[in-house]
Amino acid sequence: MTGDIVLFDYWRSSASYRVRIALESLGLSYTREAVDLLAGEQRTPEHRARNPQGLVPALLVDGHMLTQSLAIIEYLAETRPQARFLSADPLGRQRVRTLSYAIAMEIHPVCNSGVAAHVLEITGGGEEMRAGWMRKFIGEGLAAVEVLLDDPATGVFCHGDTPTMADFCLVPQVYNAERWGVDLSALGRVRRIAGTCRALPAFQVAHPEAVKAG
Repeated sequence: MTGDIVLFDYWRSSASYRVRIALESLGLSYTREAVDLLAGEQRTPEHRARNPQGLVPALLVDGHMLTQSLAIIEYLAETRPQARFLSADPLGRQRVRTLSYAIAMEIHPVCNSGVAAHVLEITGGGEEMRAGWMRKFIGEGLAAVEVLLDDPATGVFCHGDTPTMADFCLVPQVYNAERWGVDLSALGRVRRIAGTCRALPAFQVAHPEAVKAG
């Protein structure tokens, strides 16, 4: 495991936010190279050479270019002994993945900026429609996560008392929910865990506003 670590990301990308939290949680030194999604830099040949999907993030680590945020986080968990991003037991790992996938594979894809933009294009809708779309799918998705968290395995964090990949997914989605005006008042577990995570330095440094300001 040699060489510099370089994260190619966009400051507001949820998937990038997850990976930043993981890197910061490990205390790894890395540099960021911004890929401006609004300017279409993700579609350039240069970035597609990193990620043929034209998505962020991409992470250069250990001499390899990795893509897909959850796969990156699991790679870090498997190659860094100090990482505790997944539970030590098989059932616990399944639960962490369930919570992570419920957000990253169910909520996030529907609310991806490209998907929302296409919905507006084919419907002729405006920003009010975009906001309504986001509130519906983020709200319904997080309501389901709230029920999943009603489990004895939930502790201080989504699973137990150490932040895991599930927390790395939850916090960016709560950030998105707040950005789009989703009513989270009934989601007590979601709000409690997100608040606990946000008090940790790794989550604070990885926050989109902190990254943008930096």
